[in-house]
Amino acid sequence: MKPPIYVYYQLDNFYQNHRRLVQSFVLAPNYCCSFLTFECALMKNSTATAVPSHASETKTCEPEATTSDNQPIVPCGLIAWSLFNDTYRFSRNNTSLEINKKDIAWRSERTRKFSSEVYPKNFQSGNLIGGAKLDETKPLSEQEDFIVWMRTAALPTFRKLYGRIETDLEANDQITVLIQNNYNTYSFSGKKKLVISTASWIGGKNDFLGKMYMAVVETSLWLAIIFTLLYLLKPRPLGDPTYLSWNRNRAAVGES
Repeated sequence: MKPPIYVYYQLDNFYQNHRRLVQSFVLAPNYCCSFLTFECALMKNSTATAVPSHASETKTCEPEATTSDNQPIVPCGLIAWSLFNDTYRFSRNNTSLEINKKDIAWRSERTRKFSSEVYPKNFQSGNLIGGAKLDETKPLSEQEDFIVWMRTAALPTFRKLYGRIETDLEANDQITVLIQNNYNTYSFSGKKKLVISTASWIGGKNDFLGKMYMAVVETSLWLAIIFTLLYLLKPRPLGDPTYLSWNRNRAAVGES
């Protein structure tokens, strides 16, 4: 396998596009930038703080809006709270393989949707921890695992980019993966998978499109067979052209 070799994690039966999750966000005009997948909002003034100054500004993020002492959570909301936190370490023939996690998020999201002035605060500080924690010394625009996770998936089975292996993997190489199993999928009867793939000029492998095309072809074939049999067994009689409006008018003129 030639680099770049993409490492994905896949979740099954996880409805990240559920209405309750998608609605759990904040979009305040003095927030500098929303920390969900929404466009940046400019700060009202340059001296405003980069985090909500009042807990009420995160009320749309319930139940992950504020701490027990009514302090705002940054980033707030259920999507952020459920951040994937399994980790993977690769080695080849007992030699460590580096996973490059830089630029795994879209550039537009790093520069426009997540502010370089917003830092995590009070995140995952409650009694119930949903997923990974964030580095409070780094702005959200630099925490790319978080940015990738916040791009909500449309289907319950989805893959998200974990990183890239930028070294050739040869045939007969022994690849060992050390997985730190942190993310709880038992509560929603889900599954976790680790996917290693390459990409060509038309993109990565996607079974969904092939299956969809085959389903359309099979459906069209069966419909064609059914309509052919109906035509042969019970053909539709042809209409009488004399009832057409222009033929009736012509007949009326001939009679007169």
